Amino acid sequence: MIKQNLAQEVAGKVSEILAFSPAKDIEKNLKASLAAWLSKLDLVTREEFDVQAQVLARTREKLQELETRLAALETASDTPRPQ
Repeated sequence: MIKQNLAQEVAGKVSEILAFSPAKDIEKNLKASLAAWLSKLDLVTREEFDVQAQVLARTREKLQELETRLAALETASDTPRPQ
């Protein structure tokens, strides 16, 4: 019990010390720099990505249908018609 209290007290003190140390400022600066760098990239949200993936899937299905129809038309045009 005393060991747990001591460990909690030490952890609390370390957190207090780090909160006022340069390490906290470095962390804030690093996060800000990273956020600025990421904002320059041409990224999309997951939602936008999922929407485009659905559009691509529908386009592929339509292309497959058209290729099948084209093959059927080509086969039909190759067959000689009786006159």
